Amino acid sequence: MEQNKAKIIEQINQISNISQEIYRRKNNPLSKYNTGKIVHKKQVDFHKNTKRNRWVFGGNRSGKTECGAVESIWLARGNHPYRTNKKDVFGWVVSLSTKVQKEVAQDKILKYLDKSYIEEIIMNTGKKNSPEFGVIDTIVIKNVFGGLSRISFKSCEEGREKFQGTSLDFVWFDEEPPEDIYNECKMRVLDKCGDIFGTMTPLKGQTYIYDQIYLNSQNDPEVYCIFMEWADNPYLSNDELNRLTASMSQEELTARRYGKFLSNNKSAVYKEFDPNIHIIEPFEIPPEYHDQISIDPGLNNPLSAHFYACDYDGNIYVIAEHFEAGKTVDYHAQKIKEIAKNLNWKHRKDGRLEALIDSAANQKTLASNKSVTELFFENGIAVNPNVNKDLFAGISRVKTYLKNAQGQSKLFIFSSCTNLIRELKSYYWGDGDKPIKLDDHALDELRYYIMSRPEPPQVNKEKTEIQRNKEKLYKQILRQRKYFS
Repeated sequence: MEQNKAKIIEQINQISNISQEIYRRKNNPLSKYNTGKIVHKKQVDFHKNTKRNRWVFGGNRSGKTECGAVESIWLARGNHPYRTNKKDVFGWVVSLSTKVQKEVAQDKILKYLDKSYIEEIIMNTGKKNSPEFGVIDTIVIKNVFGGLSRISFKSCEEGREKFQGTSLDFVWFDEEPPEDIYNECKMRVLDKCGDIFGTMTPLKGQTYIYDQIYLNSQNDPEVYCIFMEWADNPYLSNDELNRLTASMSQEELTARRYGKFLSNNKSAVYKEFDPNIHIIEPFEIPPEYHDQISIDPGLNNPLSAHFYACDYDGNIYVIAEHFEAGKTVDYHAQKIKEIAKNLNWKHRKDGRLEALIDSAANQKTLASNKSVTELFFENGIAVNPNVNKDLFAGISRVKTYLKNAQGQSKLFIFSSCTNLIRELKSYYWGDGDKPIKLDDHALDELRYYIMSRPEPPQVNKEKTEIQRNKEKLYKQILRQRKYFS
């Protein structure tokens, strides 16, 4: 009898413990993070991306800081839903100052980190039984694999020397750090093949982060960035959005709402270009869409060549690129032919490829008594130098493909075409209302191709019901593929 009674009591205790655990998990903010009916899609996109240097450029209250906090906890706990997990993880959370650490990054970590996951807290100032009122040095976290992980907090006020000598699994930068500290932290994750991720509002303008991350000027395949604005945050009300918008200047809105870099008194040529819309992941293009190759024949400068496809609705896809400097025509021709072979690109009846090229290719090179046009022909590429080089007309036509009168994009660029993407981002008007002639090789041959296309037909203001239904279905398909945000 006593034995049965003890067994019943044990079962009741087990049920009680399970109920308490269910209640705890249900009320844990981390368990509610993007798991309900309302989901912050761009936060999910950030977490799903597996590149090792990821950045969120976001306005205030766009939801960017939550990305860094949750990513840090998932890595430390060893239960990241989209990455390979491990035990005994060591990471840094880097803030601009201890004050900002306490008010922002530390606060977010404590919000999402359940107390039952904490093994120990080491404080710089304050008491560990109320860490939110002090400045934390390190949180020791129970890892799901049975080990212990550490999240340590660092301040940029400490200087670069305090960031030396440690091997790390990850670094989260809450706002943009000084460049020397950023470079030092890259060394810290090197031997563990660790991750760097940053969440910031780009209030400083076009700094090294603009060059190295947004433009990806070094073509690092591990670099990824995403923009978040207020409208991306599903938890902000429309009334609050309108109130905040009305209280700010256009310059403030650029950075604080849209998370975009201030232009340092330069105006972008292609303001219509939006990475979230125009950059897409590569997919298999039907051979019947293959349209044209376009080349800008820089030899000492980079030679730029892109492969363009066009579907039956007039959407253009830039699907492959060759971009390299200091090589011969023979070399470039071979590289272009290799890409064409991989794409199963069309050839003429005589076996040659066809391409558009700048009329400057008719000039002879210093290394040969033959023109670039002739050299390409001898190397199996028949280039057509009769292109329309009208700069302003070309820019205007490109703009209409980035955003037409109906607000639609007709130009999509594979993410592998990194040099064209970089040039689109960094193309600015200079003195005399002309673009700055600095880094535009890919943009030149993009214009040659666009100008070779027939003028788009004039669209009647009154659309038929069939046209409206077709456009609706088309937009739904593009949203599924993330062509539209």
